[in-house]
Amino acid sequence: MGNVHRVVVLALDGVYPFELGIPSRVFGAAEGRYEVLTCTVDGRSVRTNSDFSVGVEQGPEILGTADTVVIPPFDTSRITREAPAAVVAALGSMAPGTRIVSICTGAFVLAATGMLDHRPATTHWALAKVFRDWFPQVELDPDVLFIDDGDVLTSAGAASGVDVCLHLVRKDHGSQVANRVARMCVVPPWRDGGQAQYIEQPVPEPSANGTAAARQWALEHLHEPLSLAELADRARMSLRTFARRFDEEVGVSPGRWLIQQRVGRARQLLESSDLSVDEIAGQVGFATGTSLRQHLHAAIGVSPLAYRRTFRGAPRAGD
Repeated sequence: MGNVHRVVVLALDGVYPFELGIPSRVFGAAEGRYEVLTCTVDGRSVRTNSDFSVGVEQGPEILGTADTVVIPPFDTSRITREAPAAVVAALGSMAPGTRIVSICTGAFVLAATGMLDHRPATTHWALAKVFRDWFPQVELDPDVLFIDDGDVLTSAGAASGVDVCLHLVRKDHGSQVANRVARMCVVPPWRDGGQAQYIEQPVPEPSANGTAAARQWALEHLHEPLSLAELADRARMSLRTFARRFDEEVGVSPGRWLIQQRVGRARQLLESSDLSVDEIAGQVGFATGTSLRQHLHAAIGVSPLAYRRTFRGAPRAGD
């Protein structure tokens, strides 16, 4: 790779315009570190899923020069179990080791070409059943916003394309650059939780009390040993009602949500402070540094010190 990382976006017939523009918008805000080009399988314009077409200046040959290839989603009426020959040929021109990223239905293309065989992957939750039926050899996890499996990354629908692109900027250039990109795009640097919070849920009765105030209070007191009973009391609900309403509104249990918030706060402190792992654990409400290490590893697969090295630099002496 040269100094400028080349990202090539492959626009397929029926492409969603919003997601097609995500790589250019996110990587293009990374202060000149990326070059983003768009191509089609034949160098011709493609119809979008809206009422207009997109004209491009590049054909599939540009895929062979890419450091990263992104496949945005396309209309669900066009997904197939077998990948079209033109798509297979286009992707076959990629150089070995090229990083490839799918957004939403783009995962169907990678699965159909065998790129996801025996690998973890995700796609939009609404398509999970079809995906599992068609590609049982893929280790599908429909509950997450994106999955990074090294040289292959898959993400869920729409805004998760922003999430995965920001993740790549963070992975390539660290948190400071990624945070500046996020601010330029007016989006959060990362989002906690997974797709479960966006799956259709029964809408609570308008007259019923919600859990938002209790959640806000919890965020202000993460350093304290919060209990479910205390949160339920804040919401003026019974334990059973609070747990049910919380799951309806957030998509996860109160306990799991608290862990997610504590891990998220710990990540911020690992990036932005010189506090030791034990000190950070105390500030975010984990009883010990060991507990923080276990929860962080379960959430993102790395230790606190490995995370700090990746996104901030050398760890503090003594850690």
